[in-house]
Amino acid sequence: MLPLPAFTDNYIWMLHDGRHAVVVDPGDAAPVLLALRDMGLSLQAILVTHHHGDHVGGVSALRDATGAAVYGPAGESMPEPLTRLRQGDSVSALGLRFAVLDVPGHTAGHIAYYCANMDGAPLLFCGDTLFSGGCGRLFEGTPAQMQASLDALAALPGDTRVCCAHEYTLSNLKFAQAVEPHNQALRDYASQCQALRQAGRPTLPSRMATERAINPFLRTREATVAQAARSFDAQVNPHQAVAVLAALRQWKNEFR
Repeated sequence: MLPLPAFTDNYIWMLHDGRHAVVVDPGDAAPVLLALRDMGLSLQAILVTHHHGDHVGGVSALRDATGAAVYGPAGESMPEPLTRLRQGDSVSALGLRFAVLDVPGHTAGHIAYYCANMDGAPLLFCGDTLFSGGCGRLFEGTPAQMQASLDALAALPGDTRVCCAHEYTLSNLKFAQAVEPHNQALRDYASQCQALRQAGRPTLPSRMATERAINPFLRTREATVAQAARSFDAQVNPHQAVAVLAALRQWKNEFR
């Protein structure tokens, strides 16, 4: 499992078995084609989580160059042709089964791909719905949709490897520490991630158990997070997770 860097902070995730490969959200074909050539791999499938250009920009070129099958969300504009997917569908590739989850919020038709067992642990490709320490901006969906999507992801097993599509971790953790300055697990995780970045290494994948302990957007029902949201917006009902999430998202949008 490899995070191929693209643009300034994207990761195009690649899985391979030594012969065949799968890539997720290839916004740029070039790093994928280079990796395929260098590793002697043939591209079997392309999985897409949502329609934004930094996730689909390389799809057509990769399909044309490799003949790979393309899979993407049922309800969004996608580079044709592709197989359209929604909750309850699945994709089989590399001998693995990827269950499709509907996770709207960042975009209206965003999906995620979940493999229950890959090399002994679950694997999640969540696009821009969930980031380590954060969540995606609400460009098309509602706070209620995002809350439901994050709840569904947070319910996955704790050892699930969380493969986000951007290296936003350090900036997200800076905000998370403003929300929960006394969260020791968050402090420890921030130190680990800073060391990884200083060494030139990705902070991803994260683990779902870690995210449940440190990510304020997965902790909207925690009293400390709810009260912090109310300190940002005094109108917030701290007993309503959706209201807490909406306030956190607005706070994060303005946070510097």
